Amino acid sequence: MASPDAKSDLLLQHEGAVALSGNTTTVASSIFAWKDPHFLAVEVKLVFTALALIYIGAHAALRRPPSAAPAVITKSGRPRKKKPSDDDVFTQGLLPSDAIIFPVMAGIVLVGLYYLIQWLQDPAILNKILRGYISIMGIFSLTSLIANTIQNATSFLFPLYFRKGRTTYLVDGVEECLRPITQDGSQDVVPPAESTSPIPWAPFLVRSPKARRYLWEIRHLISEEWTVKLKLHGFFNEKFSIQFSHILGFLLACSVVAAYHVTNHMVLSNILGYGLCYGTFLIMSPTTFPTGTLILCGLFIYDIVMVFYTPYMITVATKLDAPIKLTFASAAKSSILGLGDIVVPGMVMALALRFDLWRFYNKQVKYVATELKLKATGPTSDDIVVASEIQHMAKKTPYIDVTGSWADRFWVSTWPGLLTFSKPGKDAPISVQVAAFPKTYFYASLIGYTLGLLVTLVMLVVFRHGQPALLYLVPGVLGSLWLTGLVRGELKEMWTYTEDGTLDTQDVIVELDNSGNVIKEIKDNRQSTDEKESEEKKKKSEQATKAAQSGYDVFHFSVRAPPRGPGKADIAQELERKAL
Repeated sequence: MASPDAKSDLLLQHEGAVALSGNTTTVASSIFAWKDPHFLAVEVKLVFTALALIYIGAHAALRRPPSAAPAVITKSGRPRKKKPSDDDVFTQGLLPSDAIIFPVMAGIVLVGLYYLIQWLQDPAILNKILRGYISIMGIFSLTSLIANTIQNATSFLFPLYFRKGRTTYLVDGVEECLRPITQDGSQDVVPPAESTSPIPWAPFLVRSPKARRYLWEIRHLISEEWTVKLKLHGFFNEKFSIQFSHILGFLLACSVVAAYHVTNHMVLSNILGYGLCYGTFLIMSPTTFPTGTLILCGLFIYDIVMVFYTPYMITVATKLDAPIKLTFASAAKSSILGLGDIVVPGMVMALALRFDLWRFYNKQVKYVATELKLKATGPTSDDIVVASEIQHMAKKTPYIDVTGSWADRFWVSTWPGLLTFSKPGKDAPISVQVAAFPKTYFYASLIGYTLGLLVTLVMLVVFRHGQPALLYLVPGVLGSLWLTGLVRGELKEMWTYTEDGTLDTQDVIVELDNSGNVIKEIKDNRQSTDEKESEEKKKKSEQATKAAQSGYDVFHFSVRAPPRGPGKADIAQELERKAL
């Protein structure tokens, strides 16, 4: 805490705890704090950064919902090269038991750190250890953040779609040309010479063929996915995709970590914090809304106890200097926002965004009448009676990737549409239309989170005592979500929605009522896990037999780029069809 005659206020918020020190304890000075432009500037940065991290992280964590079939085409409308199973790997969801484990483990770690700090007297050694461990673990998260930032930023420079007048064009990276997209979905090559420019929004900037060739190479380098194969016979046989942005992102992430350990600069610490938040959204999520509610409530109680009834939280928050918090400074003012206050509510808000996407695709499910044949035994054991009845089969719409579509929406929208935040028209590419799906629950949770964070700041200034941020953030987020479900009459859908894979069915026979609503599922035509494993073993056995007959590579390493350039479209599509 600062001395009574301190000239500045210090806002500390770490892992859910906030503390304020200043020159007086009167309510009048608290009101004066809100009139201080430096104080307001710091708090605006704090709120904006928290909302931006949650918004970006939640959208990056979007994946195919259970109400959509596996993707069959890419954003550009070409056949999908990847197998449907490649992008269907769901992250390991948090279970209800984690609602107990999380607060207990957090308490053990917090108390352990507190007494370790008391024993060491000088936490410098502990700070070095924590900085090193967290920084190394955060390299991969920061790599993902930088790589996706590069991809999204360059997509504005090299758009996939571009609108000129009343016509929308696809920038074909294979044929290196523009193709107008008509209402019926057909695409034709544009004959003018300027159509070969990779930056259709400013073709006059690249008039020479050499300059256009150079820009096309840059576009390919940034946007293409390379297939890496690494094999050592008898040990491993791996195949994965990588982009140049990931390589560049990894190098930049290592540079940031190295510079942070040398300088310990606040900005570099914040960048590492951004990466940790972003990476956590990608790998951690509750499986259901009830599970997320239990986890938040458990940490809600933990936060209150540790801030109001023990010295552990604020002591650890003020003594440790590691990239587990975001620091904001403006003139004489400084604020610290704990990463836990972003990640803990944010993972439930990311679940709400995926629930919105599930609702969108669930409305696209079509019920097709089909004849269902049932076999039964007759009066004698030798008699087999075949009965048929008309039922309905649920046909799901194939998924279209909606991540990273901000540049596409920008370039195909009109200026009035951008200024009014209106949805893309029916003439927009299908990927742009899908990316604008309604985000009712996510926006509701954003409002709740913002109100909770603002109330935290108000309580901090008024009472001038450490405030557990989750005390206000948890009711704000959970209250906004469940209240939205109650008002919309969708509490049942919220309660039953799960990401454990049980809803991920295909071609299910259902029974409908007179209003067309599903009453019950009659038959699940999905392959069982044993059948899938049996097919995979059979396929591997056939591949091993074929390799034994034709020989094999003892060691193999290759990096393959996709076909591109004029005349390569048919080759690329043929390879994609073979891959499917």
